[in-house]
Amino acid sequence: MTTTPRLSTKISAIAESATLKVDAKAKALQAQGRPVISYAAGEPDFATPAHIVEAAAAAVKDPKNHRYTPAAGLPELREAIVAKTLRDSGIEIAANQVVVTNGGKQSVYEAFQVLLNDGDEVIVPTPYWTTYPEVIALAGGTAIDVFADAEAGYKVTLDQLEAARTERTKILLFVSPSNPTGAVYSPEETRAIGEWALEHGIWIISDEIYQNLTYDGARAISILEAVPALANQTLLVNGVAKTYAMTGWRVGWTIGPVDAIKALTNLQSHLSGNVNNIAQRAAIAALNGPQDEVEAMRVAFDRRRKTIVTELNKIEGVSVPTPEGAFYVYADVRGLLGQEWAGVTPTTSLELADLMLDAAEVAAVPGEAFGPSGYLRFSYALGDDALLEGIQRLQKLFSR
Repeated sequence: MTTTPRLSTKISAIAESATLKVDAKAKALQAQGRPVISYAAGEPDFATPAHIVEAAAAAVKDPKNHRYTPAAGLPELREAIVAKTLRDSGIEIAANQVVVTNGGKQSVYEAFQVLLNDGDEVIVPTPYWTTYPEVIALAGGTAIDVFADAEAGYKVTLDQLEAARTERTKILLFVSPSNPTGAVYSPEETRAIGEWALEHGIWIISDEIYQNLTYDGARAISILEAVPALANQTLLVNGVAKTYAMTGWRVGWTIGPVDAIKALTNLQSHLSGNVNNIAQRAAIAALNGPQDEVEAMRVAFDRRRKTIVTELNKIEGVSVPTPEGAFYVYADVRGLLGQEWAGVTPTTSLELADLMLDAAEVAAVPGEAFGPSGYLRFSYALGDDALLEGIQRLQKLFSR
C-alpha cells in the first residue's frame, strides 16, 4: 500500500519566523513576571497617529466599507500610493500599476509566486530578512546568498553579484534600507546595481518598506528612480507599517508593470480578496494626511540609534557599524564566541542569544535567522530607558 505524507512537504519545510519566535518567547517570559527587555520585534513602539485612527473609526460606521471591494485595492488608496511614490521617489506611475496587499509580507510572497518558475534563481544579498528564503522556496526558486560582512558595511558589490549570476538567474532582491542591518546603498551604488540588472535582463524585487526611515542626511533612493529603464522588470514593495507605526493594520502594496500587477491581482483575488476596508481607509489618511508625527518618530529613532551604537561598541568583542536606515543595528559578536560567560561557553550566535536571555534577561535575534552565525540583530524601536538598561545589562554580563 502506498503511503503519502500526512501534510504538504512543501509547507512542512517552511522554517518558523525566527524574529517572531524570539519575540514570542520574550513576551511569554514577561507575562511570567520576568523583567525581560526585548530587542527582537521589528515594529515601532509608538501609537498609530491619532488622525489615522480617527479615519478608521469613521470608516467603520460607513456601510460602503462593509462590503467586498476590488481585490487590487480601493481606488482612492491606489491614487494615494501614486502620489506618495511621486513625492518620495520621484517616480510617475498610474493606479493600474498598484496592487494593495495584506502587509508588505504578502507583497513579497506574491511577487515571487508571480515571477518564479521551478529552478529559477534569486540572488539574495545577505544578511537578509528571515522570510525571503522561505517564500522563494515556496515559489519553486533557489536562493543564492551573497554575503557582505560588517567590514563591508553589509553591502554587496557588483563583483559579488556578477560572480553569483548564472544562466538561471531570474531575480535580484534589493533591500535598502536593510532589515536586519540598517544599511543604505548610496545613489551611486544603487544606480550601478540597477544598470547591471538592466544589462543582464534580471528582474528586481525592491523592498522599500523602510524608505522613509533614514538618518545622517542619507536618502534611500529607489532603484527605479536611479535607473528608470528598469520599469518593465522591477517590482517595488512598500507599505505603511514601519513609517506610520501601523504594523498591525496590515496594509502594503506592490508597484510594477501592468502585466505583472494584473497577475498579482489575479493571485490575490483567489488568495485573500480585498484588504480590510477599514485598514485601507486608515492608510489613505496616513499617506494623504500630515507627516509631522512621522518626522517626530524618525527623530526619536535617530536618537536611539546613536545610543545603541555607542553603548554596544563599548563591549569588547562587539563591533557595530552605524546604520543609516531602518531601526536595527546588526552587531558582529564573533569576538564573544568561544569564551566563558556566566558559566557558559557559546560557540554560535544562537547559543549567545540564549545565554543573554537566561543570564541578563535580554532578547535579541541571532544571526542564524538572517544568514551566517556570529551576529545579533537588535531593534531600537523601544523606549529610551529600556533600550539603555538592556545594553547596560549586556555590558555587565560581558565585562572582564
